[in-house]
Parts: sequence; C-alpha cells; structure tokens
Amino acid sequence: MAEYYTYIVECADQTLYTGYAADLEKRIETHNSGTGAKYTRNRLPVALRYYEKFETKSEAMKREHAIKKLTRTAKMALIESGG
Repeated sequence: MAEYYTYIVECADQTLYTGYAADLEKRIETHNSGTGAKYTRNRLPVALRYYEKFETKSEAMKREHAIKKLTRTAKMALIESGG
C-alpha cells in the first residue's frame, strides 16, 4: 500500500512551507539540497516540523490545500499539538 504525506517545514527565516510527498525523508533532503520548491530554495535549511500520513495522493493533496489556507498562528498550533 502506498503512503503519502502532507508536511510542514520551517525555513531558516522562520517561515512555514506546506507540501505533500510520497517519500517524506527524500523530499526533505530535496528541499535542503536546493532543488526542492522554489519557495524554499532561498530559505535553507528547512526543518520538518509536522506531518500527517495518508493512503492516497488525493487525500494528501486535499489536506495540503486545507493547511495552506490556515493562518500562521493556526499552523503553529497544529505543529505544537502534534496533530
């Protein structure tokens, strides 16, 4: 069974980036190598702060979209609650 993740990373400038990935560990490495999302390239390094696991890509993408709509305060509360 495939696994997909929705995640939040904190960039070096303390901004938050939300994304989804099939291989979370590899995706974080990609961000930190400077070949990840355009947003994170000039804000390295990034650190994983939160993630959720899903069975389908669709679920992960829907959750990513929902998290991206949240305010920074709400995202920080989500991170602090651990889910």
